[in-house]
Amino acid sequence: MAQAPIAHGAGRSTQARNLHWLLTNLVDEVPGILSVAVVSSDGLLLLSSDPGRNGEAAHAEDGEGPRGSSADLATIVSGLGSLTSGAAKLMSGGLVKQTMVTMDEGSLFVMSISDGSLLGVHATPDCDMSIIAYHMALFVGRAGHVLTPELRSELRKSMESAQ
Repeated sequence: MAQAPIAHGAGRSTQARNLHWLLTNLVDEVPGILSVAVVSSDGLLLLSSDPGRNGEAAHAEDGEGPRGSSADLATIVSGLGSLTSGAAKLMSGGLVKQTMVTMDEGSLFVMSISDGSLLGVHATPDCDMSIIAYHMALFVGRAGHVLTPELRSELRKSMESAQ
């Protein structure tokens, strides 16, 4: 199971603390979650869980760092979100609500939050997909109105200062 989301700075706003609490609950309450990322519309990581703390992140073959890190998940979520939005546009399908990718060794879920922001979840191969999708929808319903441009800016600065 994933560890609690990365917390940066004691002087966070109430909205940032609330969003962090929502993500912590998602990670702690839903079995099978390996990593979670909230990504802005421009692909920047805003909030994440930290899979590296419990040793679940594997090392890349070239030795340049962990595979499956929060930054990697944010990149994948952003790219998949862009790809599926483009596909929906070409197919006149409207807005993409959720994308799910099942793999031999895991699952990836991407759900729209608001203003192009995305919630991405990497889960175990034996996860209960309906439970994860349900809890993601709860998170999105609760976080969507909170994720204002001001809060996105605060979260982005918090993530940048941690690097």
